[in-house]
Amino acid sequence: TVARLHDSRFGDQVDVRDIAKYIKLGPLGSALDAPSRVVLLIDEIDKADLEFPNDLLHELDTMKFRIDETGKEIAAKERPIVIITSNNEKELPDAFLRRCVFHYIQFPNRDLMADIVRVHHPDISDRVLDNALEGFFGLRATPKLRKKPSTSELIDWIMALKKAGVDLARVGGGIPFLGTLLKTEQDVDLVG
Repeated sequence: TVARLHDSRFGDQVDVRDIAKYIKLGPLGSALDAPSRVVLLIDEIDKADLEFPNDLLHELDTMKFRIDETGKEIAAKERPIVIITSNNEKELPDAFLRRCVFHYIQFPNRDLMADIVRVHHPDISDRVLDNALEGFFGLRATPKLRKKPSTSELIDWIMALKKAGVDLARVGGGIPFLGTLLKTEQDVDLVG
């Protein structure tokens, strides 16, 4: 709509009557319109609007949808593989969950976390990695923490320490750049 409005006001000799050229398919539309089977990731569905999972049910069941503005129907040539993630921050509708195959992914243990960190920081020494993991898992074990630090926050924290020139081998006692690991004021006050 914005591109069409822009072209109608500022486009030199642009014909804006054909709305179809302004319609761009999103991830679901692109997955259904794909010529072969694709994987569609719907990440963190629990953070979407309350009605979003229910709104998806019809399209996921029929594997097609209609573009109201043009009347064109997009139907899947091959049913995409749909992977949906959730952090369990809010309940998903029962009708939606009945259509899902559930797989819980356990939070990485210390050894797996070390492997993950090494992928992102291949030059990290064993001593530095041990100190970083000790601080990280110590924070995660803190009682009454509202939001435990995640894998991505650990990776970002190590990057912040590197960029600031902090000697990671000496990290201990206090935790520099605590706000990289903890994301609420209450958690920082609790640990600080």
